[in-house]
Amino acid sequence: MAPTIKAGDAVPSGTFSYIAYTPELDDASACGIPTKLSTDDWKGKKVVIFSVPGAFTPTCHVNHLPPYLEKYDQFKAKGVDVIAVVAANDPFVMSGWARAVGLKDKILALSDADAKWSKSIGLDKDLSAIGFGIRTDRYAVILDDLKVKYVEVEPGSEVTVSGADAVLAAL
Repeated sequence: MAPTIKAGDAVPSGTFSYIAYTPELDDASACGIPTKLSTDDWKGKKVVIFSVPGAFTPTCHVNHLPPYLEKYDQFKAKGVDVIAVVAANDPFVMSGWARAVGLKDKILALSDADAKWSKSIGLDKDLSAIGFGIRTDRYAVILDDLKVKYVEVEPGSEVTVSGADAVLAAL
């Protein structure tokens, strides 16, 4: 699927649910309380968003998310204010995934329920055939003061144009 936004466009407004990291969440029995985050909160900031079809799924868990965490300092050195991973999973699953891989407060794990925001940019994906329902596609977006600087969607199931290395090269 081709995105409906392109470089130079203003990003559409959207709201995500997430559970902000606190030290209490280091206890696996803690759940946290979901809060809302709006794309409008990113005004004046450089933001990297990468999206995965699902938390804890093989490609997402092994190949997509870990390089972003490993290269966190490189993103910060390029002036990135916020790094966020987006999936259609609920905020509790996203928080559990964030804790399992040790994101702490480095990368926001955002829930795009029903892939609503992703659909607004043409990047939702129907995975009903495998029992997953509507999900976010595998993509990456760089925003600078709410303007799209980079948007790429994976043509297959591999991590290439939405991976940490490709996004770092585009910054």
